Amino acid sequence: MPVYMILSKLTDEGRTTIKENPERIKEVNKEMRDMGAVIREQYALLGEYDFVTILEAENNEMITKIAMEMGSRGTIDTLTLAAMPIDDLIEAMG
Repeated sequence: MPVYMILSKLTDEGRTTIKENPERIKEVNKEMRDMGAVIREQYALLGEYDFVTILEAENNEMITKIAMEMGSRGTIDTLTLAAMPIDDLIEAMG
């Protein structure tokens, strides 16, 4: 399955939610899995973004649906990136 990275920034509402219920992060991951994603890894970040989630999804349509659903709640803003293994890039270039 294709690999994607979602960079997330919490909104004011999102920061309040996480402060009151830190386990909400894991609940959101379960919701993404229920939509068909496979969560590979997730990290909290320091800097411009608050989290990076590395996941697999069947296709661009599925990841778009997931990102739209997550963003429509008003608790995060996201940037979604498609990723490929370096070996696949090298093979494509050869």
